[in-house]
Amino acid sequence: MSSTVGIVIVSHSPKVAEGAAEMARQMVGDTVPLAHCGGDPAGRLGTDPERIREAIERVWSEAGVAVFVDLGGAEMNSEMAIEMLEEPRRGRVRICNAPLVEGAVVAAAEASSGSDLDAVCAVAEDFNP
Repeated sequence: MSSTVGIVIVSHSPKVAEGAAEMARQMVGDTVPLAHCGGDPAGRLGTDPERIREAIERVWSEAGVAVFVDLGGAEMNSEMAIEMLEEPRRGRVRICNAPLVEGAVVAAAEASSGSDLDAVCAVAEDFNP
């Protein structure tokens, strides 16, 4: 189990989610737990709470998990995914109000320096391109 904040990228498009994760991974290598998910179960554009929950579980860390979303539906489904988690974990997962790609990249860089969940989300939410 990692003590570094995990990052989850959620997009309606699987390709957007994968690309954003690739950019973040190029910045921080394997120092930060990173997962992405996109598309609905039928392979169309959309998001799925169960897939999001699984992504959160893959990068779970006692340090917490920061979730980045692209549109309102992704945010709503991420909220549902967080509700699916067991109670102790729910409070350690946060949806960051930040740009999907830029926010995830700067958050991953901040997480790689050992910052806590509040700092990771703050740097992403304060980012102004």
